Amino acid sequence: MAVGIFDSGLGGLTVLDAVQERLPDVPFVYYADSANAPYGVRTADDIYKLTTAATQALFDAGCDLVILACNTASAAALRRMQEGWVPQDKRVLGVFVPLIEALTERSWGDNSPPREVGVKHVALFATPATVSSRAFQRELAFRAIGVDVEGQACGGVVDAIEEGDMILAEAMVRSHVDALKRKMPQPDAAVLGCTHYPLMQEQFQDALGADVKVFSQANLVAESLADYLTRRPEMAGEGTSKFLTSGDPKQVSSRATQFLRRQITFEAA
Repeated sequence: MAVGIFDSGLGGLTVLDAVQERLPDVPFVYYADSANAPYGVRTADDIYKLTTAATQALFDAGCDLVILACNTASAAALRRMQEGWVPQDKRVLGVFVPLIEALTERSWGDNSPPREVGVKHVALFATPATVSSRAFQRELAFRAIGVDVEGQACGGVVDAIEEGDMILAEAMVRSHVDALKRKMPQPDAAVLGCTHYPLMQEQFQDALGADVKVFSQANLVAESLADYLTRRPEMAGEGTSKFLTSGDPKQVSSRATQFLRRQITFEAA
């Protein structure tokens, strides 16, 4: 038994890295659905089917708690899963809520009524499926009032990162920031709503300007998970960490090793 971390590809490794550093004694099973990545251009029904299949694979691997370290899956599938699919003895959590709690200056798990917050204009950079779902705006509305959110669908960025073409990824980031600024010239804050994007955080910050506070997810999710496991220690599990993929293990291992700059070995799921 371990904590499961799921992503459509390698972006969730940014979350895994942060949670392993924060919780070194907790075993993690990482599942990359590389055979079906990317999810960001798929329909909501397709994303739901793929996400439930991957989550079930993590349940079968002994995980009672699964983190959807994929914003697209969190946006398009999580609520539907929680309402009618997740077994009573299991838990599935997303990555939006920790980020929104930080953005709205709330303590972890603070479910008090929505209130005015310091930020008024927020730029959301995410995949097309995440932007079209409006899940970020829905979760934000539970916690804050008077916040204007402008979503920018960043098509192609995930593909470039997965392929290791960081020059193309940087060019795309700058293009998407320019497009966002035409709609919202002066955002107070920017949310990197994809777990791949922390790898381009400096480029986002540079393109947005020093006055814009950029929120990235990995460390926020790690802190939120640490708080959750303090309250629910039985969900931490035991066992050994491992990496699973629906894709070619050798190819995925090679890219993951480049991604994190340390040896990562995937097994076939």
